[in-house]
Amino acid sequence: MTDSPAPSPHGTRGPDLQDPEVLRERALAALLTARRRTTLLTDSVDDHELTAQHSPLMSPLVWDLAHIGNQEELWLLRGVAGREAMRPEIDGLYDAFEHPRATRPSLPLLAPAEARSYASEVRGRALDVLESTPLGGPALVRSGFAFGMIAQHEQQHDETMLITHQLRSGPAALSAPEPPHATDAATLAAEVMVPAGPFTMGTSTEPWALDNERPAHRREVPGFFIDTAPVTCGAYRAFIEDGGYGERSWWAPEGWAMVREHELTAPLFWHRDAGQWLRRRFGVTEPVPEDEPVLHVSWYEADAYARWAGRRLPSEAEWEKAARHDPASGRSRRYPWGDDDPAPVHANLGQRHLRPAPAGAYPAGRSPSGAGQLIGDVWEWTSSDFLPYPGFAPFPYREYSEVFFGPEHKVLRGGSFAVDAVACRGTFRNWDLPVRRQIFSGFRTARDL
Repeated sequence: MTDSPAPSPHGTRGPDLQDPEVLRERALAALLTARRRTTLLTDSVDDHELTAQHSPLMSPLVWDLAHIGNQEELWLLRGVAGREAMRPEIDGLYDAFEHPRATRPSLPLLAPAEARSYASEVRGRALDVLESTPLGGPALVRSGFAFGMIAQHEQQHDETMLITHQLRSGPAALSAPEPPHATDAATLAAEVMVPAGPFTMGTSTEPWALDNERPAHRREVPGFFIDTAPVTCGAYRAFIEDGGYGERSWWAPEGWAMVREHELTAPLFWHRDAGQWLRRRFGVTEPVPEDEPVLHVSWYEADAYARWAGRRLPSEAEWEKAARHDPASGRSRRYPWGDDDPAPVHANLGQRHLRPAPAGAYPAGRSPSGAGQLIGDVWEWTSSDFLPYPGFAPFPYREYSEVFFGPEHKVLRGGSFAVDAVACRGTFRNWDLPVRRQIFSGFRTARDL
């Protein structure tokens, strides 16, 4: 059983994830990339928009900004370097467990200029710590884990802030080029078959993998079919127009209650005008694109569509096997395309585009099974509850994963266009409540052999 790097399909090996100096450079690049994105997301709106709460589901953007700095101070300056606290009086204000999102606007938060200054000062000191810290010894710093964790944390909040940008009213504040077209969508098979058999799930070697991705373990998975691409808006529209939101039999009981209570008729941000489906996307109203993966659907909506289509959501193990397992070698890759880090040819990541690419895009990113767009574009709901792997051990703190384990949360896989590569791997696990719609979530379906 191994998930260690091996030659990629392109004849090269993946990055050397054992060399401390390589990892130091990767950590520096990841931290700088994250901060550039944070700056873009916070500088693109004025101070009033930074301090406003655009939805009770989300924090004010200025809270995320100072929280990013506070967590960096806690883990890198105080934790790794053992330095005195810079602003101990604000720790409670930026504790995500102490204050729910809906109540954060009422807190005495740092003003935008002060939040920027604090985050910048923390970052300067943290880069000094990165330069001087040996990346061996204790588990927190071994292979640069703490620095990789903080880069991932900032990128996850960048994704959260991008969700806030989607929820805010008013004109567009962000722009980005269009994603690539699908070159072979017309000839692409609708589904691919993944044979029965064991595969290695999770990881024990990825240096910045989080605790819920560990350890690597063997899973036996029966054969199944899985969609080649995520379900499109056009396919989902057929479900709507067939009365999907009005037919109780397609819905889990809790999902049907949600539909009735909130009078749902379509994905979040969709509306119908003069016989045409439109959507709002980052301040722009546009026709719903038929060939783009559907976005902003809850687990209940994904599950109902799958039932209507005579299919089901894939389990988490099925999703990962379709994405990582290479039957030719019997090993699991880091990514669907191999062990090389994601490049623009492979996947739609990092807010490079502000929408999913059309279904069938990124042929270079397909897995050995033939499934594509498993990384990037949309988070994909699975049928699985968020549970620990055999041998799970919390690290570096229980609140990252362990307190969320249980049937209340469903697993999402693969990342979205809003996710940076540092926070997205073939083993990366996301989770959320099945009612969530504001996140960049879609899905694909599966069926038994």
